[in-house]
Amino acid sequence: MTTNIDYPQYEVAVIGAGPGGIAAGAKLRMSGIDDIVILERADDVGGSWHENQYPGIAVDVPSTTYQYSFARNPNWSRFFAYGPEVKRYHADIARRYGLYEKTRFNSDVVREIWDDAGKFWALHLQDGSIVTARFLISAIGAFVRPKDDVGIPGANSFRGKVQRPTSWDYDYDMAGKAFGIIGTGASAVQIVPAIAPEVGTLTVFQRTPVWSVPKPDFVVPKAMKAALAVPGVSATINGVAFVVVDLLLRMVSRSPMRVFRPAADKFDAWMIAGYGWYVRQVVKDPDTAAKLSPGFGVLAKRPTMSTGYLPAYNRENVTLITDPIAEITPTGVLTRDGVLHQLDALILATGYEVFSDPETYTPGTIIGRDGFDLAKFYREEGLQAYQSVSVPGLPNRWTLVGPYSWSGTSWHAFVETTADHAVRAIRETRSRGADVCEVRKEAADAYHRRIYRQAEGVRYYLCELNAHVPTYYRNSQGDSTYIRPESFFAARRQTREFPLDDYRYETADSGASVPG
Repeated sequence: MTTNIDYPQYEVAVIGAGPGGIAAGAKLRMSGIDDIVILERADDVGGSWHENQYPGIAVDVPSTTYQYSFARNPNWSRFFAYGPEVKRYHADIARRYGLYEKTRFNSDVVREIWDDAGKFWALHLQDGSIVTARFLISAIGAFVRPKDDVGIPGANSFRGKVQRPTSWDYDYDMAGKAFGIIGTGASAVQIVPAIAPEVGTLTVFQRTPVWSVPKPDFVVPKAMKAALAVPGVSATINGVAFVVVDLLLRMVSRSPMRVFRPAADKFDAWMIAGYGWYVRQVVKDPDTAAKLSPGFGVLAKRPTMSTGYLPAYNRENVTLITDPIAEITPTGVLTRDGVLHQLDALILATGYEVFSDPETYTPGTIIGRDGFDLAKFYREEGLQAYQSVSVPGLPNRWTLVGPYSWSGTSWHAFVETTADHAVRAIRETRSRGADVCEVRKEAADAYHRRIYRQAEGVRYYLCELNAHVPTYYRNSQGDSTYIRPESFFAARRQTREFPLDDYRYETADSGASVPG
């Protein structure tokens, strides 16, 4: 497939200016690659920290771990920073590395087409324009877009105020209003305690309970900030946390199944019983406490941290409803027991399309060499990619958040790792005087066989032991492609040391391979 442009406008295009796109842009510039463009669908950098501005939004890991290794911040105001401060941090890093000047905002990429004649990517934007680049890095995050279809009849019929985590209207006066919220995921866990004191009533429609443990948040004292400013201190603290996660992932990926299965069974049973006891101590009403206690493992869905979520159900104006929803009506929510819950406002915290689901990829939107369609490949062969970033048939293209990518550590640590892989491959292509870099199919297949084998324990935990619970950690194909079943340190080492000849390098003129 060709375009009416016969040359690439940029050397590298990056899709997305969230944490991954900022990491990629900074890494490229640190490597001396400045002919880049970052295409961002929103009007500012920050990704989800720009798009999500709902009440109570904050990080759910310590702030000291939620940062780039090349731009550590010793001045977080809180141990678990609120969203606006996290957004400012990303904007500051983007300015520090000159990424604002490289970013085209309000540029929504709707199709990615490889031009085999010119050896570049043609990126078709929502406004009809085309941007071309020799190399392409997709830095779209884990949560690609909010679900348009919330899966409930009548979702578009409600005539009251509709609020979403990604489009919160702060001009709407909540005082005295009857609010309802559908969803009990990470966003809802933060929203519920934040708005409960302000609204008239709050009805929480729970489809699946959530694990929520107290968040040890506090204002960071000056002495702690001074200590974090000492070179090496913050890195050491992060390193200790990574070692703990590293050991857990090693145990899961390397333990024989005859050992892991009974251990996982007992671990879940013990944790479920212990958490149920904890909820009963916090929530006064026994029936409500029972409904808030999950009957599935702590790692089956994304666990949350909140000091205020469970206690919110002790408020007289907060009600938990677990009866299934029959439909949303113009005036409220009708549950299957025949009760119509009259509402002034409805919050739809119903989740996102996730990178690990094959349905997230629309046929015809990412087309590579010889008509290779990524969506068709994922639906027929399952989600897979070499080192989670590169797919045969998609030359000169890398994905920062791809199949089997999250290594259980800081989000920034893992997108830095995948960005390093992409930058290393681009630099090698340039050093060889080549124009095209494509991962070899045999290398990608060998990697996938290994990673799939290592994921046996994860699949058992998510797809067998906890198969009864809906979770984005398990996709529609019954696979657990969200999680990388090996340690962060192993993933980082592979990024730095992957065999460069696992890629094939070609010149644009002849298509001939370029030796190292």
